[in-house]
Amino acid sequence: MSDKNEMLKAVIFDFNGVIINDEEIHQELINEILLGENLRPDPLEYQELCLGRSDRACLLDILSRRGRMVSDDYLDSLIEGKTIAYRQRIESLDELPIYPELKDFLTHLQQHNLKIGLVTGALASEAKFILEKAEILNKFEVIVGGDEIARSKPDPDGYLLAVERFNQLDSSLQLKPENCLVIEDTPAGIEAAKRAKMQVVGIANTYPYHFMQRLSNWAIDYFSDLELDRVEKLLTS
Repeated sequence: MSDKNEMLKAVIFDFNGVIINDEEIHQELINEILLGENLRPDPLEYQELCLGRSDRACLLDILSRRGRMVSDDYLDSLIEGKTIAYRQRIESLDELPIYPELKDFLTHLQQHNLKIGLVTGALASEAKFILEKAEILNKFEVIVGGDEIARSKPDPDGYLLAVERFNQLDSSLQLKPENCLVIEDTPAGIEAAKRAKMQVVGIANTYPYHFMQRLSNWAIDYFSDLELDRVEKLLTS
């Protein structure tokens, strides 16, 4: 029989591109910020510097690359403006672009007695706003936002903080990174989870399936493709 400490105990989601299909909105808002700074947006630059990363890391790297050095206060004001614009854009939508099958998959995880968490580069308040609007906030026991960690993905800090928070909620859980399965959609996110010593599922929402297959432990097109029993057997073998 497998040691209980080796079991799968928690599934941790990324947010943008995994929970909600809003990457196009984020790119448009970043482009608007750059145009406001008299800078020409570059789609390839956005893909390289922004996908899977916090707004702060994204903007800081783009502005630095363009020779713009900005203060923390100025960066805060840009991010605050983007947050307000993002909420307005979401509120104007007829339907929230939550990925299909997500709600059923969350129920499926609960039926397997698995803890559910979220680690995102988005602001924690932004993620909670969307989750509450989608009526799934109560499914997530732990949420780590990009504003709660010093370093963005691909650094593993957010995932390691999630483990700490799970254990603070339930000391008997004795959760370790090895007990966690992460669902990510970008190279930066996958690298962050792997650096945290977690197994990673790459979902092909933002990048092609074959790309996810190359980077992650498992690759899926849809949540329903993930066979939890098979994952649990492989983790404890």
